[in-house]
Amino acid sequence: MVVSLAGRDVLCLQDFTREEIETILKTAEMMKIWNKIGKPHRVLEGKTLAMIFQKPSTRTRISFEVGIYQLGGYGLYLNANDLQLRRGETIADTARVLSRYVDGMMARVYAHKDVEDLAKYASVPVINGLSDFSHPCQALADYQTILEKKGRIAGLKIVYVGDGNNVAHSLMIAGTKLGANVVVATPEGFEPDEKVIKWAEKNAAESGGSFELLHDPVQAVKDADVIYTDVWASMGQEAEAEERRKIFQPFQVNKDLVKHAKPDYIFMHCLPAHRGEEVTDDVVDSPNSVVFDEAENRLHAQKAVMALIMGGIKV
Repeated sequence: MVVSLAGRDVLCLQDFTREEIETILKTAEMMKIWNKIGKPHRVLEGKTLAMIFQKPSTRTRISFEVGIYQLGGYGLYLNANDLQLRRGETIADTARVLSRYVDGMMARVYAHKDVEDLAKYASVPVINGLSDFSHPCQALADYQTILEKKGRIAGLKIVYVGDGNNVAHSLMIAGTKLGANVVVATPEGFEPDEKVIKWAEKNAAESGGSFELLHDPVQAVKDADVIYTDVWASMGQEAEAEERRKIFQPFQVNKDLVKHAKPDYIFMHCLPAHRGEEVTDDVVDSPNSVVFDEAENRLHAQKAVMALIMGGIKV
């Protein structure tokens, strides 16, 4: 069956079927192969992507900018100072104006409602480059990496240890749609959004996977195929950082914790890592770590998304 995602917004992976997510991953694999062998794939020749950044970034900016260039298009970088949003222009009006100039938009924002409003009023596809609720591009790169390293996703035990944040949300959603056994371990009071927990449970029931929420990291990582963590204080939570360090210390991913996983487990982190906090050097630099493969796959996964929604290629 041919799947077309032409014109779709990518705000949250809960909006996509298992088959659609698998199509993106298949396209990402194809983009990576073409890139490695030097095969031109300028499927977005002459098209422009507006890249809106409320938050600074390393991986998001570079991967989107390089990606759109490799696809034959142009990435227009716009930070908050480049737009009239700070001077009172609404997101709705900004979306309407930009839609007259560009073929797609990517936005890295604080509030998820901002990217939802952008998509609501834009007449071109909108990609969520990160919001406080969801990080779909990261999860696509994550599952592309898992597929490369493990050969499958369905049936794997994928364990997230730490804050129940936007990265955890997207990992949960995509994993349970793809048939994985997803486990999240957080301190009490730092669980994922209740809505996302319900989605994960529903997805798992439909896909044959499972979802479990725990507060014991040792129990969570027992026989894990994948261990994933993220920073304890996200951008905008700096005032809480010291208090969070105390609360999350028992959830640090270190050599003692990973002993409970399978010997061939892989360690993942969306980066940047706060070494010595959520993860220790001996884990992030170990042979089990795939964090830099994962970071590279942001490029290929996002190229797949852009090609499918802006170029209308069918897989």
